[in-house]
This record gives sequence, C-alpha cells and structure tokens, in this order.
Amino acid sequence: MRVCTIGFTHKNAEDFFGRLKRSGVKRVVDVRLNNVSQLAGFSKRDDLKYFLKSILGIEYVHSPLLAPTQDILDEYKKIKGDWKVYEEKFLTLMDQRHIETQVSKDLIEESCLLCSEDKPHFCHRRLVAEYLGGKWGGLKIEHL
Repeated sequence: MRVCTIGFTHKNAEDFFGRLKRSGVKRVVDVRLNNVSQLAGFSKRDDLKYFLKSILGIEYVHSPLLAPTQDILDEYKKIKGDWKVYEEKFLTLMDQRHIETQVSKDLIEESCLLCSEDKPHFCHRRLVAEYLGGKWGGLKIEHL
C-alpha cells in the first residue's frame, strides 16, 4: 500500500498539480485543521476540490480526524513551541483517537495527505503517514 504527502507552501499551482499528476494518486486527503484561510490561495477547501476534479480528475476528502487540535497547533505555531513537544502531543492525540481503526485503509491507499508545510520534516502529515504505517504495516510513504 502506498500513500503520498504534499504541502502547498512555496509551490505555485503548476508545480503543485504537476506533482500530484505525476504521482498518480486517486485522491487528496486534506489533513489541515484550517483549510479555508485566504492565505491558502489555490488550496482553499472549495477551490482545491474544484481544481483537483477539473484538472486531474481526482477526489478531494477533508479529514479533520487526522489534524491536530487548535490548542496543539497554536502552541507550536503561534507561541513558537518546540517541535518535539508538538510531535509527542500529536502522536498521543492520534493514539487516543485510534485513527488506525477510524480511518479506512481504502481512503489512504493511493492517496496524498495534504497540509501546508513545504517539507515533511516538521509537518504532521508525515507523522500521520508514519503512525498509520506503524500500525498497519506495509505502508510505503512518498513525499512529493
């Protein structure tokens, strides 16, 4: 089973949609807590859903279950918290939510997890993919 991840920051629409097209994914699973901000540009929820279907013929699904809580996010982003603390809190949250039983493998397979961060190193989409991979086994993760 394969899952991809992508962030929209520092990518123009051509680069973003080109990466998705080349990956061959069937859907984008939006794991952002906040996906309607003006700062999201072409990746605002309703616009992105339209673009993905019109340009690539792929599905869009928003999955807030795979997003951090506002408190966890604010502590890291607004208060400039420590990544290790954020990571620990988010891993605990996923464990408490039992996301491995709440999210269908069919939803994740051949999908691309989307959030805002440019690179996966300090991004919760990587944590989601790695967590599910650890619980399910056999999950190949590709960062676009």
